[in-house]
Amino acid sequence: MHWQFSNDMPIYTQLIEQIKVAIVSGVFLPGERLPSVRDLAVDAGVNPNTMQRAMAELERDKLVFSQRTSGRYVTEDHMVIHALKADLARIHVARCVEALERLGYTREDILDVLTNSLKGE
Repeated sequence: MHWQFSNDMPIYTQLIEQIKVAIVSGVFLPGERLPSVRDLAVDAGVNPNTMQRAMAELERDKLVFSQRTSGRYVTEDHMVIHALKADLARIHVARCVEALERLGYTREDILDVLTNSLKGE
């Protein structure tokens, strides 16, 4: 997995977001065993405690679950994954709308920009 971090939010929050994207995009499949916290931390270049904090949050959100002796797995609940995908889409759209409004676009202008973009114009 390719990890990218910025300075505008805590690393564990960015880890959570990136793992969520990996789950909804199929990088990590439903029911798939995830790499260990240590392996993920090494891969991301972060402290294992930071990765553990992110994984604990993902467990609270029911996106991953632990098996005592065999590690963590991605949820097999497709409804949870679908809801997460819809939530992430809303967040990205809201950010896009906010950025375009800062540029001075009206909501109607934004619809035109998005429609034209989707048409490839």
